[in-house]
Amino acid sequence: MKILTIIGARPQFIKAVSFSRYLKSSPDIQEIILHTGQHYDNNMNDNFFSELDIPKPDYNLGVGSDTHARQTAKMMIGIEDIALKEKPDFILIYGDTNSTIAGALAGAKIYIPVIHIEVGLRSYDREIPEEINRVVSDSISTILFCPTEAAVNNLKKEGITNGVYNVGDIMLETYLFYKNKALKNSSILNRLNLKPKEYILGTIHRASNTDNVENLKNIFIGLTDGKEAIILPLHPRTRKTIEQNKFIKRNIGKNINIIEPVGYFDMISLEANAKKIVTDSGGVQKEAYFNKIPCITLRENTEWVETIEQGVNQLVGVDPGKIKESINNFYLQEQDGSKQLYGDGKTSEKIVKILNQCHYK
Repeated sequence: MKILTIIGARPQFIKAVSFSRYLKSSPDIQEIILHTGQHYDNNMNDNFFSELDIPKPDYNLGVGSDTHARQTAKMMIGIEDIALKEKPDFILIYGDTNSTIAGALAGAKIYIPVIHIEVGLRSYDREIPEEINRVVSDSISTILFCPTEAAVNNLKKEGITNGVYNVGDIMLETYLFYKNKALKNSSILNRLNLKPKEYILGTIHRASNTDNVENLKNIFIGLTDGKEAIILPLHPRTRKTIEQNKFIKRNIGKNINIIEPVGYFDMISLEANAKKIVTDSGGVQKEAYFNKIPCITLRENTEWVETIEQGVNQLVGVDPGKIKESINNFYLQEQDGSKQLYGDGKTSEKIVKILNQCHYK
C-alpha cells in the first residue's frame, strides 16, 4: 500500500508524527510525505520536525502565505502533479487547514481515494474558514476517521455513514507518547523564571481575531492588568497586526509577557504547569483537557463541544468583561473519570488495521 500524506501546518505536524512513526513498523505500507509549505517560519515548522523526529518530507511545495483561494490553488496544482507521478493508493489528509482541502480536492478530481484523519468536527459557523474546509473535505473523503462519537453523529446528520470510523484522537496519542519526555527536557519555565500554577498561558492565532483589529484590541483589554502573569507565545500573524496598530501595542499590559512561538515540548510544559489557559486554538483546547487545566476560549463557538459539556472549557468570545471574569473565577468542574472523551491513545494502530482491511478486500 502506498500513501501520499499531505501536511502543511503546525497542528498537522503534531498529528502526523504519531501515524508516521507507526507506519515505520508496517512493512506493507509505504508513506510519501508532501509538505505544502503552508507554515514555513522556523518556529512554526523546522523546530517541530527536528524535535519530534518527523521524517523529512519527500516533497515541499513551498507555497507560503497568500489569500485562501490562491494558496489552496497553488497547493492543488502541486499535489496533483506529485500524485500523478507517485500513483499512490490513497491520499491522506489531516484536520481542517487549506492543505487539508487542497489534498481532498486534488485526490477526488483524479480519482485517488482520500483518507481523512480528524473528521466530523463542526462549530456550525460558516464564517470560520476551517469550517468550510471541514465540511467540503469530509464530503469527498473515502475513509473517514473520527476522534469522537459526537463527530460520527455530526457526519450522520449530513448523510455520511459509509467508511466512517471512531478511532479516537490522534493528538492524544502524540501527547501521551511525548508528555514525560517534554516535561523532563523542556527548560522553558527556568528560562522565563516561572513557577508552576503561578501564570496563565495564552495563544491567539485564529484569523477572525488576528485580522480583526477591534477583536484583538478587546482581547488585550481583557487580558491586561490581571493578578497573574500571562505568557503569550505570539503567532507571526498576530505579531504583525500588533506592530501595525499602535493603539493595541500601546495598551498591552505589563502583566503580559510576549515571547516567540515555542516548540512542542516547551508548549506541553507551559500547558501542564499553567494555572489556566486562554486560547482561540482548537488543538490547545484539547491539550488543556489532556493536562486537566481550565481552558478559556476566545471564540463564540467550538468544534470541541464535549469540553464545554464536561465543564473544562468556557466560551467567552472577545468580550473584555467575560475574559476577565473567566480568568478570575472559572475552575474545573469535577470530572467523570470513567469517560474517555478522546479514546485510548491507540489511534494509529486502529487506523492501520482498518486500512489493511479496506485495501485487501
